[in-house]
Amino acid sequence: MSEASNVQKNISIAFFLNASFTVIEIIGGILTNSVAILSDAMHDLGDTFSLGLSWYAERLAKRKPDSRYTYGYKRYPVMAAMVNAVFLLGASVFVLSIAIPLILNPEPVKATGMIWLAVAGIIFNGAAVLRLSKGNSINQKVVRLHLLEDTLGWMAVLVGAVIIKYTGLMWIDPLLGVMIAVFIIYNAIRNLKDALVIFLQAIPENTEKKDIKTDLLKISGVDSLHDIRSWSIDGVSHVYTLHVVARKEILPEDYPRLKQEIRKRLQASGFEFVTIEIDGSDEHCELENVII
Repeated sequence: MSEASNVQKNISIAFFLNASFTVIEIIGGILTNSVAILSDAMHDLGDTFSLGLSWYAERLAKRKPDSRYTYGYKRYPVMAAMVNAVFLLGASVFVLSIAIPLILNPEPVKATGMIWLAVAGIIFNGAAVLRLSKGNSINQKVVRLHLLEDTLGWMAVLVGAVIIKYTGLMWIDPLLGVMIAVFIIYNAIRNLKDALVIFLQAIPENTEKKDIKTDLLKISGVDSLHDIRSWSIDGVSHVYTLHVVARKEILPEDYPRLKQEIRKRLQASGFEFVTIEIDGSDEHCELENVII
């Protein structure tokens, strides 16, 4: 099975696990009157939406480049990650609006029911995290992070429920709801930033442009470089375009060899799509002053 197919299968399994438990969680949160559980239920509902959208986006990402999308459909999962982050931000703000007033005026909750729901939450979300543990795409990483947050959130709910059961401190429940929501907001903003960086075509973080440029200048026949551009399609597949000025002794028939060496080094640095324009030493290029 290909990597893309494996990612799609993993996300689909995680989707059904999460969707099933979200229904249980919403019902359980209402029955136990727990803001912490309802807070996590909103998060799980967001994750269910996230997983469904991510599943569809991964299917689109498998499509080959065409006349409309010349780099293919790999950016759809990045868009899904961005939409998911915005959804989580909205859901978390809604939870905060409910949980904060209840800290001062807590309502009674059913701690025993909370404990059993927390144990089930750890099992369901933990299984989904394990299913997505080997993915490298930003989409799968974002989804895995959501599910890992859920697992950690349920661990916190479990500890809180035990404390409530034996101390009767009801304000712990809305406080947990606030803590979970704030944690989700922090990570959602970080994920949104990562997705926006890709959409705004920033230089890929896992590449060192200056080192790459220095390496390319060491190639025999390369005099100088200009109009260098690099960006990422989806956080994994990167693009690199540049103009290369050949030395005087390099003849036009040597250009294919020069391009092959440059492309080989760039691909070794993680750039999948490479475009090279070679200028002769006596050739005037309108972009020769664009040195980045």
